[in-house]
Amino acid sequence: MLTQQECDFLHSRMQGTMIEALGMKFIPTDDEYAVAALPISSVTRQYLGILHGGASLTLAETIAGVGSLHLTQYDEAYAVCGTEVSGSHVAMSATEGVVYGKARLIHASKGTHVWNVDVVGEDGEVISVERVTNRIIKIKKDGSQSLRIPTEK
Repeated sequence: MLTQQECDFLHSRMQGTMIEALGMKFIPTDDEYAVAALPISSVTRQYLGILHGGASLTLAETIAGVGSLHLTQYDEAYAVCGTEVSGSHVAMSATEGVVYGKARLIHASKGTHVWNVDVVGEDGEVISVERVTNRIIKIKKDGSQSLRIPTEK
């Protein structure tokens, strides 16, 4: 879904954010998935040494948001805002290495996108599953937000 050019652009825009602080990296793919990698490190582990559930949810919301940005073609007339994130942690994570968030669009309307995100370990095992809903908000020319649902391009 994401091209290398998009990933480079996103990395440049994420400087100084939590995404950069966690070490998250976007990965180009040729399929319908938006993908990002997150290292398991001292900043993403919980007290048992495994990946913190909040880090999994952050990864899921981030990669689903990036997927929605891709679908809106990064049009500055629209803001992508996460409105709901829920997750189920289904397996114990590794204590080191990298996990991957793989987001797949399951619904797109003029005003909302719904994504399923699997967080998987390097071995491909699913660690957690998340559902993310994004609202697509039209930005008025004066900079304020409009609750009007944008028209499709």
